[in-house]
Amino acid sequence: MADWLKVRGTLRKWNRYFCILKPGLLLVYKSSKVDKSGYWIGTVLLNNCELIERPSKKDGFCFKLFHPMDQSIWATRGPLGETHGVVTIQPLPTTYLICRAPSEQAGGCWMDALHLTLRCSGLLMRTMCKFSDCNQKGEETIIDEQNAFNDISYNDAVEGSRQFSEVEAEKHFDGLNDDIERAASDSDDEAIDYKEESSYIQSDPEQFGPTMQTEDLADENKSLVWSLLKQVRPGMDLSKVTLPTFILEARSAAAENDPLQRMKTIVKFYLSGFYKKPKGLKKPYNPILGETFRCKWEHPDNSTSYYVAEQVSHHPPISALFLTNRKAGFNVSGTILAKSKYYGNSLSAMMIGDVRITLLQRGETYIATLPYANCKGIMIGTLSMEYGGKVRIECNRTDYVCELDFKLKPFIGGTVNLITGEIKCKKESVARIEGAWDGEIYIIQKDVKTLLWSPTPDVIAKRLKRYEVLLEEQDAWESKKLWLKVSEAIANDNQKIATEEKSKLEDEQRARAKSGIHHKPKWFKQDLLSKNYEYIHADYQAWDENDDIRQIERDYVIRTKTKHGTKERSASPPSSTSMQQEQSEDSDSPENKRYRQKKRRLSRDFDRLQQVQETLDRAVQFLQRLETNFEKRTSVAVTQQQLIAIMAFFTILHAVILPLFFRFLHKL
Repeated sequence: MADWLKVRGTLRKWNRYFCILKPGLLLVYKSSKVDKSGYWIGTVLLNNCELIERPSKKDGFCFKLFHPMDQSIWATRGPLGETHGVVTIQPLPTTYLICRAPSEQAGGCWMDALHLTLRCSGLLMRTMCKFSDCNQKGEETIIDEQNAFNDISYNDAVEGSRQFSEVEAEKHFDGLNDDIERAASDSDDEAIDYKEESSYIQSDPEQFGPTMQTEDLADENKSLVWSLLKQVRPGMDLSKVTLPTFILEARSAAAENDPLQRMKTIVKFYLSGFYKKPKGLKKPYNPILGETFRCKWEHPDNSTSYYVAEQVSHHPPISALFLTNRKAGFNVSGTILAKSKYYGNSLSAMMIGDVRITLLQRGETYIATLPYANCKGIMIGTLSMEYGGKVRIECNRTDYVCELDFKLKPFIGGTVNLITGEIKCKKESVARIEGAWDGEIYIIQKDVKTLLWSPTPDVIAKRLKRYEVLLEEQDAWESKKLWLKVSEAIANDNQKIATEEKSKLEDEQRARAKSGIHHKPKWFKQDLLSKNYEYIHADYQAWDENDDIRQIERDYVIRTKTKHGTKERSASPPSSTSMQQEQSEDSDSPENKRYRQKKRRLSRDFDRLQQVQETLDRAVQFLQRLETNFEKRTSVAVTQQQLIAIMAFFTILHAVILPLFFRFLHKL
């Protein structure tokens, strides 16, 4: 389909351009001479876009294409290999495009054609991969064009991946017929089911402790306590993940229309994960740098929740996690820094960081902090564990905030495991929360007290079973395989072998650290502004009931199986800053104009700044290797003092100046 459309630029002026609609693409030209160079303005990637009708007071029919996560919708190359579009009177928006057809009838035709091409964009990408050499080792290597746009170097962006362009699309569609496509679709579906998904088995049954988390310290456990006191190290066991019970129920916070009800549902979801307590005194493994873990839960509604975690840093110990169930409408991500403090008769484990719960259909992210765990009675008295501290759950798009206080038991009298809190809207209290975090929790609203959460035996019995990947399919860095010999020795009560195997793993980690090789996380990438780690294959697009079938996981890559194949979309999570400042694109207020200017400026500079930091990382690695070689070769011309001075300069630049610069940009 091709016709003239009026397109609105960033200066709110309309210009007439020649537009061509192709499968997965909308090409914008300055003239109808599309076969000649010098007229191409840009190409919209429709597989990233959503379409809405836009009311307008002007004549004709107006519609809007936009990216749901406020990312770029434009391709980086033209149909004839152009790297830059022709200069227009006013620039076009980066994250959306507003078009106006001359009449209602013409606009209806464009809407129907765009809806059809949006549904078929997945078919286009799969067909290109099917009838070309872009498959390597049986996996798709098509990369989202958005990733290429965000890379500062085009060659780096497409290295080892397939560039998506309209010229290739036309070539691949030539000569195809419906029978070939139907046969290819059938064969691909079978391949995905049996070849492109990891094999899972049910995990071992979990053992729960008593309702009250207290325990008399037996004589055989005193040596274990003393060993803990001698080497109090922070850390968390990646494999000991508890899926909050409420997430396993059929209802979802995303289905609630009332923002207050959504906040209460999120609070219920948050609190439902604390009742589970380990049985007996156990010393967890200290995570190894690069250690990973994955598992899944299967739900009665035929959806699946996938969990991925990785130890991304050792000093300080930082764990990154990601949980997704797009069909149920949520993603959960977290970056946790573990610290511990010893107070003589008690030990506190603090989880510094936050967990971000995103409701995909509504674009809301709930940011929740974590309490600390306090273990007392280590040397004198009854051994007990309880949570303490204040936490905050805040929505980035509404004005609702929940503040919770986990109270420690007083030295004399009092009750254990108490929790209080309140939900506020614009600093005004709308509901109060009270109860026990391991028992019944009530919410009081307008003097009406109702039960919010209670871990009854019936609720616990309905917990879904966790599934793990087959041991033979796990790689060497997965938790169960990595600690297999240690676990087997402990199960056989052979503490000597267990200690030896544990020491081997820790010695290997120390040797890697001394080698000077910089560790780079495999499945998570740090956001330079927020400092949080994000799963590199995270998909924050809402579930499409008309196209999406289910999510699958293979080798830590979580993808979505659709009616037209399998697509791996990597969309950035919603930015809390942008959500808080989100306003109508059509607003003429000075505040909104300044916000749009800042957003455009940041989008231009962010990628360059990111590459600067990566360059500094490589420079630090080079200097570390140079220092190692210097110790082995005494004939090196550069003195050790000069080398240390150079390293100090780059370290200060990397650790102090650059973060301050990013923080300054973030506040603009």
